[in-house]
Amino acid sequence: MDSYDAIQVRPDPRTPAPSLTHAQKALHKSLPPFTPYVSASLLPYIALVLLVSTFVLTFYFSTLPKDNIPVRESAVASLASILGGFGVVALFCTVGVNV
Repeated sequence: MDSYDAIQVRPDPRTPAPSLTHAQKALHKSLPPFTPYVSASLLPYIALVLLVSTFVLTFYFSTLPKDNIPVRESAVASLASILGGFGVVALFCTVGVNV
């Protein structure tokens, strides 16, 4: 068996290697670095607010009276679901799992 250094990974010959032109390289170097819209230091607080509001809405949903047409139930459940989804994404980004 060959050692790790002796093994060479060869690209698939059917796919051409991407090459950048001089203008594309200059454009790439001239662009500003990426800065997120929301500061990473705010993510734990955003996650906390969104997830707590999800649990509050879930409790409110469980105490709603049953209606024939569940418009209010659907609205509360949908809002809780959306807030929970964004809260989980903010929590993942807080711990370093950038999704």
